[in-house]
Amino acid sequence: MIRLRPANERGHSNLGWLDSRHSFSFGDYHDPAHVGFRTLRVINDDRIAPGMGFGTHPHHDMEILTWVVEGAIEHRDSMGNGSILKPGEMQRMTAGTGVTHSEFNPSQTEPLRLIQIWIRPETRGLTPSYEERSFPVDERRGELVLLAARDARDGALTIHQDVVLYVARLDADDEVSHALRADRHAWVQVVKGELELGEKTLKEGDGAAISDEAEVGLRARTPSEVLVFDLA
Repeated sequence: MIRLRPANERGHSNLGWLDSRHSFSFGDYHDPAHVGFRTLRVINDDRIAPGMGFGTHPHHDMEILTWVVEGAIEHRDSMGNGSILKPGEMQRMTAGTGVTHSEFNPSQTEPLRLIQIWIRPETRGLTPSYEERSFPVDERRGELVLLAARDARDGALTIHQDVVLYVARLDADDEVSHALRADRHAWVQVVKGELELGEKTLKEGDGAAISDEAEVGLRARTPSEVLVFDLA
């Protein structure tokens, strides 16, 4: 079963400096039909104006991942971490018992686009931690690239939950597939482009919840980038 989450039906907030689309309920946007999928709690598609960003604010008991799409993001947190990430780089922050952080667009001229992901951890009260990695997906174009997993295999970021996250950057007519065990589910989020998922067509910003399927099969109609979550 494939259930689409069209881009134009997502929640929307616009603060002037921040234009954000919410696949699931977030902040002032609440839709009881879309409060998450499995352990996925948040997928926000954020566009942040030059020189602007999120001031220092707290989190706890959440796995927070940020995938940079365009521009750059400057991260600082109460654990002493500080860095600037660019497209093809991802950060993971385990909020655990509590952490504060800020996220800014350090450019005074270029906008920032990022995908913000929250995943409920399998254990509450974890020790806060942070890591970041570069994933040169242009070197592996046309295939699924592992970004994060509970066992951190193959250089992936660590998620404290039974979730595996991939990204694929595809040229037109490229095809990729991911097998799903009978007890697994998937979420597909189109970052850029247009793809076919089975007999369905997904465009930028569209998402899809997948259950009771043997695999996730994707074919790009145009140059595309897509995130694929394998979920318990």
